[in-house]
Amino acid sequence: MKPLLPWVLACCLAPLSLAAPAQTAWPDKPVTVVVPFPAGGATDAAARAMATQMQTALGQSFVVDNRPGATGTLGAGLVKRAAADGYTLMVASLAPYVVAPHLLKSVHYDALKDFDYLTVLVQAPNVLVAAPAKKARSVADVLAELRANPGKVSFASSGNGASDHLSAELFWQQTKTEGLHVPYKGGAPAINDLLGNQVDYSFQNVNAVLPQIRAGKLHAIAVTGARRSPVLPDTPTLAEAGVQGAEVYSWQGLAAPRGLPPAVLEKAAAAAAAAMRDPKVAARLTEQGLEIVANTPAEFAAFQAKEFARWKTLIQTRNITAD
Repeated sequence: MKPLLPWVLACCLAPLSLAAPAQTAWPDKPVTVVVPFPAGGATDAAARAMATQMQTALGQSFVVDNRPGATGTLGAGLVKRAAADGYTLMVASLAPYVVAPHLLKSVHYDALKDFDYLTVLVQAPNVLVAAPAKKARSVADVLAELRANPGKVSFASSGNGASDHLSAELFWQQTKTEGLHVPYKGGAPAINDLLGNQVDYSFQNVNAVLPQIRAGKLHAIAVTGARRSPVLPDTPTLAEAGVQGAEVYSWQGLAAPRGLPPAVLEKAAAAAAAAMRDPKVAARLTEQGLEIVANTPAEFAAFQAKEFARWKTLIQTRNITAD
């Protein structure tokens, strides 16, 4: 009977040896990258840059699928229900990951439990900008106006709970002032009314208003990042201007349905991070005002949990609603 043992062992181990390459062979068919927002925005741009580079590196199609609606939660719910096999990924901003769960009454996923977090692709600070007719050129000027006219100085945002809205709420909270929030249905109409002097100020994503700032149409007063933006080196941070605890970044991250095979998770995260660090991709995105992050799955998971708790506290403290 002893001579049969090697043959028996070989038969038992054969399925395992066949299964291992199947996981690491990902991707062997097209991958869908869901973007839960319309085409054309910063999230869509980051996703397409990533997908194009991953397609080149991995030799398989990466197809961006825009599924907008309900502050990104419709697309996120779709991804949550997809198979955890690496063939459905999602690139989204902080909205569905850490804001909408506290803002909307009905969200059909648990942002802390239903996704594997692979990497934060990019981030960008917001920038406090003044309408063309405003004379304010410093944070001190803005605070003086807010204190002289409590609740009357208008701040435009791209919508309730968007990072530009949350930046304003945090700014008012930290400076013990109060402005008038004017929400719009997207960043473009908010910027248009700002340019037309229909509203006074806004905390816009740097990449969204960089052309107007460079053209002298909007006045950059301060950025919300931990350090000055490379594309606005002469604009101070809020902290430099004396406002502490108001650091805000808009960010875009790659996630997947919870339960990816470890080898697939590791390979997808590494490929996405490498795509962002590609010199041509990084140069193009940096020129637009985006900052490359490309961190690890563990770093993204820890960051997401921290952001989730932070925005929950602000939204509850400031009584922010989706209406």
